[in-house]
Amino acid sequence: MDFSFMSYFDRFRSSANSFLSQYEPIVLLLSPLLPVLLAHTIRSFFHVVRDKGLKPTLIGLLINSIKLIPGVKSYINAEKQKVVDKLQSDSKSKREGWRTELPRAGLGMEVLEKMRDEKRNDVIWQGKCSGTVYIGGSEFDAHFSLINEACSMFAHTNPLHLDVFQSVVRFEAEVVAMTAALLGGREKSSGGQICGNMTSGGTESILLAVKSSRDYMKSKKGITRPEMIIPESAHSAYDKAAQYFNIKLWRIPVDKRFQADLKAIQRHINKNTILIVGSAPGFPHGIIDPIEELGDLASGFGICFHVDLCLGGFVLPFARKLGYSIPPFDFSVKGVSSISVDVHKYGLAPKGTSIVLYRNHDIRKHQFVAVTEWSGGLYVSPTMAGSRPGGLIAGAWAAMMSIGVEGYLENTKAIMDVSRRIQEGIGEIPELFIVGRPDMTIVAFGSDVLDIFEVNDIMSSRGWHLNALQRPNSIHICVTLQHLAVVEDFLRDLKESVITVKENPGPVSGGLAPIYGAAGKMPDRGMVEELLVDFMDGTC
Repeated sequence: MDFSFMSYFDRFRSSANSFLSQYEPIVLLLSPLLPVLLAHTIRSFFHVVRDKGLKPTLIGLLINSIKLIPGVKSYINAEKQKVVDKLQSDSKSKREGWRTELPRAGLGMEVLEKMRDEKRNDVIWQGKCSGTVYIGGSEFDAHFSLINEACSMFAHTNPLHLDVFQSVVRFEAEVVAMTAALLGGREKSSGGQICGNMTSGGTESILLAVKSSRDYMKSKKGITRPEMIIPESAHSAYDKAAQYFNIKLWRIPVDKRFQADLKAIQRHINKNTILIVGSAPGFPHGIIDPIEELGDLASGFGICFHVDLCLGGFVLPFARKLGYSIPPFDFSVKGVSSISVDVHKYGLAPKGTSIVLYRNHDIRKHQFVAVTEWSGGLYVSPTMAGSRPGGLIAGAWAAMMSIGVEGYLENTKAIMDVSRRIQEGIGEIPELFIVGRPDMTIVAFGSDVLDIFEVNDIMSSRGWHLNALQRPNSIHICVTLQHLAVVEDFLRDLKESVITVKENPGPVSGGLAPIYGAAGKMPDRGMVEELLVDFMDGTC
């Protein structure tokens, strides 16, 4: 039997060698690599399709193929540079003459007069901006003076040195506790362990919540390839968090009401999902996502659920007290694991002050960074920043203590009334429509008959600074106390701007409507991303 097998093997070897002798050795060496390369290419393609979707992937391949044609890539780059130059033209001219070296001799107190001179060059923002400045009145009025003095009094402090600046440590703890009490922390359903920290703004609060959720879910479920799911109306800070913390991000289209689409989110949940997100309200349209339903979804799958209350945290609790129909949105909702809320918006605290809250300490512990092997000693830090400005913490505490519940109720009624008046006024302009049904103080509006970005350019020429949106093309105004005295001026200018565009359609000279319009129509979002990066690279 052994002889028979060896004989068969010899005949097979002889036949194989005879057949392969007609090929070059290098061909024989490389041929096994081709199937491996092909398999790797197919696998990579499907990974890209999985991450970006079939349509964007095919469009990207087509655009990249077109760029291979001689001259096409240089033409595209030249056209892209024209757009970037147009975006940067104003800022570049303003940067001419900016100081690039220290003065030889210090200016001493004279520097304050130079700062006052520079400040006079700022645009007139009082009552003219969407959001931006949330405190009412002029910057010389009582509340501005109060938070400025509070910040100044503690400008030299740093809560990192908690044994030295005990006052600031207390201020932070009380700001966190008072905010938690507003957002369901006293409710039995919250679990009684709500905790958190102050941060530099909504973006840092969101980053910390995402990072903590990632690490918590790794410890709980062993997830090493984390994914999170957000509606397309969720803030861009989640994209930043996904890049920073190596998390796969799924952006899901909103439903017809411009709310998070529950069924679409559920379809994307898998074994790697660590987090889903809801907003109360979403920045673009001022619409609250179905927080209760999202909470049930997160609870059912055993994953984290973050609620973005950066805009609504200091409005919705008081709007509910005033009798407005506000759906559940805070820690009283089962499944909510973390919340971000800005004090520097409707809390009327100094910029940048925000808070990140967690349902319990088990989650928050994953926010901290502890270092034991540093020659500088043992180190532990609660937030992304090490040193933090104690003056801003003190300013937030002063703002909340000075206004109190009655003050926030009064402010909320005033801005909700103005928001309703703006909605009524827009409803009286037949060329415009309101996007969805705003729940709070943000009113987004578009048009089926006019280029809404041209309307925005006309409004800009009249001194208004509004926010341009996409999906659908629209603009919005985020109502603040600054708008109480100018709401009728806004509606009058808006009506006249619509008439101007209707009678003289076409891009405004120097306006940004063509750029917004082109960006909205570009199928290759990668090219739009390149435009934005090139613009930012030249302006900071």
